[in-house]
Amino acid sequence: MKVILLSDIYKHGVAGEVVTVADGFARNYLIPRGMAVKATPGELRKAENLRQQAAVRRAQYENKLNELARVIDGVELVFGRRANANGTIFGSVTTQQIADALNEKTGVDINRRRISQQPLREVGTHDVMVRLGTEESPVLKITIVREEELATFLAKREAGIDVDPTDVGDPIPVAEAEPAEDSVDAEAAAETDAVDEAVDADSEAEAVAESIAEDTPEVDADDAVDEADDSTEAVEEA
Repeated sequence: MKVILLSDIYKHGVAGEVVTVADGFARNYLIPRGMAVKATPGELRKAENLRQQAAVRRAQYENKLNELARVIDGVELVFGRRANANGTIFGSVTTQQIADALNEKTGVDINRRRISQQPLREVGTHDVMVRLGTEESPVLKITIVREEELATFLAKREAGIDVDPTDVGDPIPVAEAEPAEDSVDAEAAAETDAVDEAVDADSEAEAVAESIAEDTPEVDADDAVDEADDSTEAVEEA
């Protein structure tokens, strides 16, 4: 049966195109779903206008897909997985997991069937193509690291360090922490208390000295000389 497609049908044609399909496919699927009409003389006259409208829609759709391709091209998605000594991970990173991670990172929702890749099973970096059906085919960068090294890998990346996912290396050394402000304040307060105690001790010593001086009777110098002379005379007379 000849039909006029009202929308683009994969492997059959684009909207406005006259194609020949199996009668059952036309009657039971395309026509009931509004995807095609029987190619009558009246419908054929409408076909050209339909083709023009469909061409505009396709151009808009392709522009949208090309913009989408530019957004996701080169995006890196990092996965941490348990792996053996040879770098083979236990399980795999699937196309659905890639699609979910891409959606979480960029907000772009891609059907997993558009991701041209078998499940990934090795530690390292993998280039994965996304089929959008446009001139531009974006490529995702999928990086898989050992689960126990994931935090170190991300920390080095954050610090601008180039790191191989197959050989992450040792964690970044933690810099010695500076003294906390509270600790510095406490040390300053202790020094102030020590100074205050020293000042108090000096004041107390001065007070004791003054007290001793007050209790000791004053001796006149002339009287002391006279007493000494009297003592000398007494000795001579004796």
